[in-house]
Amino acid sequence: KVERPIKSNQKGSSGSKSVKSPTPNKSPVINKQSTPSETSPPKRSSSPRPSIPELQRPPKRTKPGLDKDNSQVAAMDADSTGLTESDQDTNTLVNESEEMLKEVKLWRPSVPRPAKKKEWQAENGEEEDKVQKGKSAKLKRRPKMILDDEDDLETGSDQNDNKIDGSFSVSLSLARPPKPKSLQKQQTQPTTASVSHRKKPSKSSSSNKSDHRDRRRTQKTQPKRPEQIVLRDSLTIRDLANELAIAETDIVKMLFFKGIAVSVTQTLDVPTATMVAEEVGVKVEMEEEASAATKVEMLDVQDLENLERRPPVVTIMGHVDHGKTTLLDAIREAKVAQGEAGGITQHIGAYHVDVEHEDKIQQVVFLDTPGHEAFTAMRARGTKVTDIAVLVVAADDGVQPQTLEAISHARAAEVPLVVAINKIDKAGAQPDRVKQELSERGLVPEEWGGETIMVPVSAIQRENLDSLLEMIILVSELEELSANPDRPAKGTVIEAHLDKARGPVATFLVQNGTLRIGDSLVVGSVFGKVRAMLDDRGQRVEQASPSFAVEVLGLSDVPAAGDEFEVFESEKEARAVAGERAQQQRQSRLQTRMKSRRVTLTELSAQAQEGELKELNLILKADVQGSVEAILGSLEQLPQNEVQIRVLLAAPGEVTETDVDLAAASGAVIVGFNTTLAPGARPAAEQEGVDVREYNIIYKLLDDVQGAMEGLLEPEEVEEPLGEVEVRAVFPVGRGAVAGCYVLSGKAVRNCRLRVRRGSKVIYEGVLDSLKRVKDDVKEVNAGYECGMGVDKFNDWAEKDIIETYQMVTKRRTLSLK
Repeated sequence: KVERPIKSNQKGSSGSKSVKSPTPNKSPVINKQSTPSETSPPKRSSSPRPSIPELQRPPKRTKPGLDKDNSQVAAMDADSTGLTESDQDTNTLVNESEEMLKEVKLWRPSVPRPAKKKEWQAENGEEEDKVQKGKSAKLKRRPKMILDDEDDLETGSDQNDNKIDGSFSVSLSLARPPKPKSLQKQQTQPTTASVSHRKKPSKSSSSNKSDHRDRRRTQKTQPKRPEQIVLRDSLTIRDLANELAIAETDIVKMLFFKGIAVSVTQTLDVPTATMVAEEVGVKVEMEEEASAATKVEMLDVQDLENLERRPPVVTIMGHVDHGKTTLLDAIREAKVAQGEAGGITQHIGAYHVDVEHEDKIQQVVFLDTPGHEAFTAMRARGTKVTDIAVLVVAADDGVQPQTLEAISHARAAEVPLVVAINKIDKAGAQPDRVKQELSERGLVPEEWGGETIMVPVSAIQRENLDSLLEMIILVSELEELSANPDRPAKGTVIEAHLDKARGPVATFLVQNGTLRIGDSLVVGSVFGKVRAMLDDRGQRVEQASPSFAVEVLGLSDVPAAGDEFEVFESEKEARAVAGERAQQQRQSRLQTRMKSRRVTLTELSAQAQEGELKELNLILKADVQGSVEAILGSLEQLPQNEVQIRVLLAAPGEVTETDVDLAAASGAVIVGFNTTLAPGARPAAEQEGVDVREYNIIYKLLDDVQGAMEGLLEPEEVEEPLGEVEVRAVFPVGRGAVAGCYVLSGKAVRNCRLRVRRGSKVIYEGVLDSLKRVKDDVKEVNAGYECGMGVDKFNDWAEKDIIETYQMVTKRRTLSLK
């Protein structure tokens, strides 16, 4: 074994060169020489060793023994033949060279041969398992595989240099897509802990997003429940659920258990919403809605710097036919009252009057309110926009119900009251009695030590009118009425109607600012752009200052009387506000309709089962909105226990063919109040057989409607007494008997109904089958005559029996409150 390497080394320098650059077939020689040494590693030579040509520049040797050149090594190999010590030195030198090669292998990573890679990995069992687990985890999450591998290379997590070398990492980078830039920024030198932390979450990024979304949803659905909420109007179930911080389905279930079936998108009224809030322990407070026509709201803080005096707005109030319109006519010196049916004012009018006071002409705006009891809402609106109330009381009639109502309206509005005792020119006038009656109601005249100004006047004779106007001016000066004319206008709708030629027309009372032609405004939920303005004399005006009333043209629809109007800077802003208000009103109307329908359905179902309920369908058209409201209020006062009034349409304007078509389809009656029929409406009504009633007095309208309701009632049979007969003898006839009678009162009629009384007990009721006078059959027998009476089914006659004769008649029923 020793001689074989010696012979091979005797070739001179070729043996020495084999150490530096051995050929592949001579490399095993060095391994065989190193095997006899006891200090050599056990069987490590069998593992593949990279060839020397692949090691281009070995590092500098640090041991002194390794600094010898190749010639010295070859000489030592040649001289070692036959010497035991030389052999040992040679083996030692070879071992040192082998150790040197091992150090070179550890210092510098070498590229493993692909064919023998599996054998090299098999020697590293635990490390191979870790690598395989890492690769399997990366394959499951393929987008992360490149990043994790590159992170491991950058951080040096693989301590064994034989696992992944430089050439293998280069091949990975060439074969796979590059790392995204967004991920490169996020992944700047991650640690091993951070890499392992990235591998712990769910398998896909979508699951992370869903978890994050669930956490956000959980946070949103768990807000803190409030202790108290404020309700202003009806609201949807979704809005109520947001207010109460509960689920919408919980509200639906809660109402279902209480017998109210609703859906998630349904609107709840205030009582129902309050009930739901109280069920979950939340207190409810109602938001106080400010009045639409109060004078305080018309003035803003910025208006206080530019205030100017304005004319007073005076409302004339009082009982029906006490002379309010006549008094106003006398003041205006225009015959307005003569054109009104029955002497009753049908709607509010606004008029300007010039009054001379202290050598100056001052203007006063008068509002005339109807005195009929049906126009309570119109009188209430009049007091809300007024500065001074003039109460007209007839000297010959005294205090009446509408007088007391006007007093209550004035006190509620906190406006000063001036009493005009009218009709003092009549023979039966008693002004002192009127003062006494007013004093009992808390209105004590100044001459009696009170604070109420009372002026006796005569509208017909034009007496003391100047004194009345003087008092109105004095009271207005004490009130210090003012407004800011240098701002967009705000005010209240006094009256509105639909004109067939001009379209929607409304009477505006400007309470603050100045209204001009071309202004974009919103009144209630109606948008408008002022096209024209007319004063009370029918003259066109370009602007309306505070306290002036004008008719405005250019509205998109007929507004409701009493609505507040406001001018906006741009048309776009005005349209947006109008649309929002219209949506709120639609929801409110829908909720009100559903509420009333819910209430009536229970009553209708019970009454319909008994066959008691009837319906009267009406279509109401009037001249102005105020008249519509008044008539509807009066119709609600009619008893509707057995006949229900169903108003299909109630609006101002003339009766059109569309109204006739609606009435024909629903079997309704058209009622027109102070309005006309459009061309073609009357022929259409005659052709369709629709009943169209026209009225100009509200009394007649209500009487006819009540009569129509009574006509729908089933007629009732009423017992009508005919007479009283006494039995004085009984005559047996065959198997029966005949009563000999004397007619005490009234008469006895054949085939009439009778009731036989014996003492206080009724023993028989039936029909009189036979009536005879002596031996002749007669139809009737009057009082004071004798007769014979026979009944087929009754023979138990006895003397002194009283026979009551009567008949059943059909009578028309009348409505009555139960």
